[in-house]
Amino acid sequence: MFDGLQEILYTLRQNKLRTALTAFGVFWGIFMLILLLGAGRGMQNGVYSDFGSDVLDFVVVYTGSTSVAYNGRGVGRYIELTKDDITAIKQKVPGVRFISAENQRGGISIVHEKKNGAFDVHGVPDDYFNIKESIPFNLGRKVNPLDDQQMRKIAVIGTVVSERLFGKDADPIGKDIRVNGVMMKIVGVFYDKGNRGRDSERIYIPQTTFQKMFATSDKVGSIWLRPKEGVDGFAMEEAVIKLLQQRHQVSPEDKRAIRSFNMAEPAKMVNGLFIAINGFIWFVGLGTLMAGIVGVSNIMIITVKERTREIGIRKALGATPFGIVSTLLMESILVTTIAGYAGLALGVGLLELVAFGLRSAGANLPFFQNPEVNFQVAITAIILLVLIGALAGLVPALKAARIMPIEAMRAD
Repeated sequence: MFDGLQEILYTLRQNKLRTALTAFGVFWGIFMLILLLGAGRGMQNGVYSDFGSDVLDFVVVYTGSTSVAYNGRGVGRYIELTKDDITAIKQKVPGVRFISAENQRGGISIVHEKKNGAFDVHGVPDDYFNIKESIPFNLGRKVNPLDDQQMRKIAVIGTVVSERLFGKDADPIGKDIRVNGVMMKIVGVFYDKGNRGRDSERIYIPQTTFQKMFATSDKVGSIWLRPKEGVDGFAMEEAVIKLLQQRHQVSPEDKRAIRSFNMAEPAKMVNGLFIAINGFIWFVGLGTLMAGIVGVSNIMIITVKERTREIGIRKALGATPFGIVSTLLMESILVTTIAGYAGLALGVGLLELVAFGLRSAGANLPFFQNPEVNFQVAITAIILLVLIGALAGLVPALKAARIMPIEAMRAD
């Protein structure tokens, strides 16, 4: 094997320019493939970051005014959800994993000592954070069942609220704020990157506390749901809407009275988009790589032609077809693997440099974040290189193995 490797290296050194140009074709192909895949992943990361800290399977149901007359009831009737609707959904709609009410008031005055601001206040039970499970809590805790049962005057605030009232990097846990004139103790701080970070301008308080403060009785602003694993979220959404239409005497044709938003819908569209984009990237990248591989194959054909006499002599001295084929295949694989690995390393290195530069500069591009190539793609690219390198040299090698010694000796 060592002798064969020496022979291959000697042959490559005898044709340095030709070898370098051939290797560059393979290098450029894999380099461009890695860059395109990394850029595609950066776009995907940027788009998914716009989904915020939310899971991708929740459903929100909210209401408006009726636009279709039904059962003797006219248009313009405003539909109000209640806790009884939540109970009915739990009892009659299968496949619901989590369900939670949410009430909201916007522009509520929040005061701490001499600092103040106007923020949205949301009244939620503890189950709400089973649906919003991806929201990271930097400090403290979430709303728990005892907070809701005992109508505690506690608040969970977003990082924007914390910075406005207490300053950057401050720890507000245990401190008091006035929410619409009511003194409340802060028990947690969260960061929600939804709406480009604007969802961190919220304050969450227990639902029962909210109802007492704003006299909402058992009224519910919106209902949040998550399906069980394996349950079709769209079917669950349809069943919930149908049940609420029956309970509130709303026409099935009325699309304004009871409405919903299913996060799975935009997530599905984005997934389909990036499957198409990644397919196109692989098509372009592999096309570029194939151009380099064709160059390798052509060079191997020329090599066989130049070494016809040598191959004939070797066969006359007892060289087997396998020995001749394996030597030429090793030459092809060696060139493609070394050049391809160099392209892979440089491409990954460049992507890491770009990602580091974006992080260091604090850049927060809306549709491009953290370009990267995962380990599985890198391994796939290396295996692909070895296989294509072998295929590039296979046809010329088989042709060389079929050369008869007498014909080789007569070759020019």
